[in-house]
Amino acid sequence: MGKHDDEIRARQRQRAMVLGLILGAFVVLVFAITIAKIKGGMPH
Repeated sequence: MGKHDDEIRARQRQRAMVLGLILGAFVVLVFAITIAKIKGGMPH
């Protein structure tokens, strides 16, 4: 039973890392779009 739990934990850890990377990429994308709009003189 311990080996099975370790496999589940490893899968959860991998899924959490992937979700973290996706979230980080999304934040960077939003930041880049915001900077581009500011530099381009976004209309008010």
